[in-house]
Amino acid sequence: MDPLVIPILVAAIVIVFLVISTVRIVPQARRYNIERFGRYHRTLQPGLNFVLPVADRVNTKLDVREQVYSSDPKPVITEDNLVVNIDTVLYYQITDPRSAAYEVASYLQAIDQLTVTTLRNVIGSMDLEGTLTSREEINNRLRAVLDDATGKWGIRVNRVEIKAIDPPNTIKEAMEKQMRAERDKRAAILHAEGERQAKVLTAEGTKQKDILEAQGTQQAMILRADGEAKAVERVFQAVHRNNADPKVLAYKYLETLPHLAQSDNNTFWVIPGELTEAVRTVTSAFGDQSATGLPESTRRESAAAADADDASDTGETPELEAGPPLSFDSDAAAKEAAAAVNEAKAEAEAAKSPQMPNRGQKPGD
Repeated sequence: MDPLVIPILVAAIVIVFLVISTVRIVPQARRYNIERFGRYHRTLQPGLNFVLPVADRVNTKLDVREQVYSSDPKPVITEDNLVVNIDTVLYYQITDPRSAAYEVASYLQAIDQLTVTTLRNVIGSMDLEGTLTSREEINNRLRAVLDDATGKWGIRVNRVEIKAIDPPNTIKEAMEKQMRAERDKRAAILHAEGERQAKVLTAEGTKQKDILEAQGTQQAMILRADGEAKAVERVFQAVHRNNADPKVLAYKYLETLPHLAQSDNNTFWVIPGELTEAVRTVTSAFGDQSATGLPESTRRESAAAADADDASDTGETPELEAGPPLSFDSDAAAKEAAAAVNEAKAEAEAAKSPQMPNRGQKPGD
């Protein structure tokens, strides 16, 4: 073998090693911090980069993409002396690789401890209810403090979110009871509102029903009254159109009287004052009053009424004869009036028969 081959191979290997040590390829979204003789020199950007072999070396490789860091639950005391465990999650991004590598030893640990202390300061000024209902406020205050503190570390905190707030078990049980009581209260209120609405609607329906029934009754009574008025008007017109004389009217009057005493609840019957006049009118239409067969008391009353009429026409005061005291029996009077009406009916029927002369015709014709 040629003795020059070995030195050439050694020189080639050294050259290749030096070339490889000179070239540095940085991936996208990565940053490499280069130290020259132990001192920070520069930060390599993504792509092909050249460094001095042996003199330059890569100290740290950093990812500049947005990172997510979830911390473990930390116990925090609220203003009302309750211990709650709060779990947070952070979204951060490295903006200055040099500061992130040389300004802080471990930026993740520093961010975690700063988050805990800031969280205890914020939660310590709130009670439990405020802590549970003010997550957005807590997030904003945490972000403001962390962003200001991590700025010199070359890190930007984009968002801070509270992932969970766990109160003690006794507080959870009390909160569950309170929530259950609130739900029962709302259910009772809704049930009462429903019953009230139902009663109101029922009352409105009853009111409308009563109003409609009253209006219907009113309309029925109006129509019935109109019908009776028209019937009376037609009867009145028929009477006047046929020119009925007082004798016919007196006859119809006597014909109606027996119906007044037909009720089962009547214990006495009052004879109307017009009975004597009606009987006298009817009997005068068919002959002498003495032939009517009326009772003596009725004829006496008729004669007294006639004398009173004559005295009223002449302006003289009739003299009344003293007689025995009168006694009135309702049953006897009712029977006597019924007998008089029946006799009047009989004579009226006899007057209608062919043997009796017609009205307006003399007996000798």
